[in-house]
Amino acid sequence: MLLRTLMLLLVLGVGTARAQDDGEGAADVAGAADSVSAEQEVAEFNRELQTVEEKVSHLKERVFASKATLQLLKELVIDGATVGSKVAIWHINRLGGGYTMEAAQYFLNGKNVWSKVDPGGSLDNIPEVKVLEQSVTPGKHNLQVHLVLRGKGYRIFSYLRTYQFKVQSTYTFKVEDGKLSIIRVIADRRGGFCNFVDCPDIRFDPRVENLREE
Repeated sequence: MLLRTLMLLLVLGVGTARAQDDGEGAADVAGAADSVSAEQEVAEFNRELQTVEEKVSHLKERVFASKATLQLLKELVIDGATVGSKVAIWHINRLGGGYTMEAAQYFLNGKNVWSKVDPGGSLDNIPEVKVLEQSVTPGKHNLQVHLVLRGKGYRIFSYLRTYQFKVQSTYTFKVEDGKLSIIRVIADRRGGFCNFVDCPDIRFDPRVENLREE
């Protein structure tokens, strides 16, 4: 009788252990399934996010391309690349030995089209140079010239080297369709008596020619 009782308890203990092991195994399987499902959701979200980023990047490229196209069209229309009118601007220095030209800037319709700076005086060695020739739209245009000068003195007049000053002038001109407008900008000295600083002057000598057919 005692032997049968011990065997029965042993069988019940093994069954209970197996039941516990089966329950823990099922829980582990369920947890693993939940983990795989979460990883799949994260992966799917990352794929969707990457797709959205690619679409945004593609849209940015299209926007940049459109801006570049608009800028090109603007240059063609505003700068007159499609019309038969041109302007040519010449820089001419006739100031003579009393002045050193340290800088010169030319602005056409507010846009810097030529600039040269050299305190060493290399501009004095350029008596005449074409600073611009380009197509423009017919109509009125504005030319601004800025010069930086310094006195050039010797011996008792060496103090003139300390004189640095600016000379500026503005000129408005009209360009006709089918014409080449030539503007000669002449840095010269005024006639008659004038003091050293007020003597330099900027004159504009315009001329119009017919455009040659290419």
